[in-house]
Amino acid sequence: MYKENLHEPFSVVHKTLDECPKTEHRHSFFELVFVLSGTGSQCINKSRFDYHAGHMFLITPEDCHSFEIASTTEFFFLRFNDIYVKDSGLKTDSIRRLEYILQNANHKPGCILKNLTDKNLVRPLVDAIIREKKNHQLYDKELIHQLVNTLIIVVARNIAMYLPDNLMQDIDERAREILQFIQSNIYDPDKLKAGNISRTFNISEAYLGKFFKKQTQETMQQYISNYKARLIEHRLQYSDKRINEIANEFGFTDESHLNKFLRKHKGRSPRDYRRHLRNLPHAQNITN
Repeated sequence: MYKENLHEPFSVVHKTLDECPKTEHRHSFFELVFVLSGTGSQCINKSRFDYHAGHMFLITPEDCHSFEIASTTEFFFLRFNDIYVKDSGLKTDSIRRLEYILQNANHKPGCILKNLTDKNLVRPLVDAIIREKKNHQLYDKELIHQLVNTLIIVVARNIAMYLPDNLMQDIDERAREILQFIQSNIYDPDKLKAGNISRTFNISEAYLGKFFKKQTQETMQQYISNYKARLIEHRLQYSDKRINEIANEFGFTDESHLNKFLRKHKGRSPRDYRRHLRNLPHAQNITN
C-alpha cells in the first residue's frame, strides 16, 4: 500500500480535482482535509461517508483512506507531524489540546466539526490561509503559522465534543464537563482527586462516584487510569522523552511508580512497551 511522508513540520495544499490521483494509502503524518466545494465520498478504514462543501476530516497515520470524487472538488489540506507539535510555538495547554486530537480521533468517516459556530469559523480561516499563501505579502509566513494554530485549536475543541464509545448518547451535560475537566488536568493528580472534583462541580463526594459510573459505565478512577495510559502510550511511541521525564510529567512519584502503573495496564515495563510499540508494522512506517 502506498505511504506518503512529510518532510517539514507542516504544509498547506490547495487543490481542485476531478478525480483522486491516489488509491487507498496511509500517511506518516496527520492531515486535516476541508472541502471548499464539490461532492463525493470519503473512504476510511473500509467505511464510507458522503462529503460536500463545509465538511472537514481528520486523518491519522494509522488510517487507510481515499476519496472518490463525484463532482469537481476544491480541497484544502493541512498536513502536520510530530515536529510541528514540538515546535509550533503553542502554549503548553494548546499542545495538549493537539495531543487530545491525536489520542481521540475515532478513525471513522465523517465531518469532525460538531459545533455550528465553529463550522462558520473554519471557512474564513481556511480562506485566509489560502489567500496568504497565494499573495506572499509581508509577514505571510508568520500569519499563516498563527492561522494554522488557531485552526488546530478549533478542531481540538470539536474533537473534545465526541462522546467516548462507552458513553450513553444522552449523557448529562455535567458529566461531559467532568470528563473535559479530567482530560484538561490529567497531568495534575491533585486536581483529579474525588474531593477536588466534587467541590469544583458542587456534587457531594458520595454521589459523584455513582453519578459518574451511571453516565460513563466505568468508575472515575478507571476512566482516569485508562486515559492516562493512552497518553503515556503515545509518549512512549512518538517521543524521545526518558522514562523518568514521562513519570514526572504525569505526576508519578518516581520511575518505579510509573513502571508499576504500566505493568498493570499494559503488562509490560515502560521500556519494554516502548520497544514493542516501535516494532509494530505501522510504527515502523511512521518513523520512516
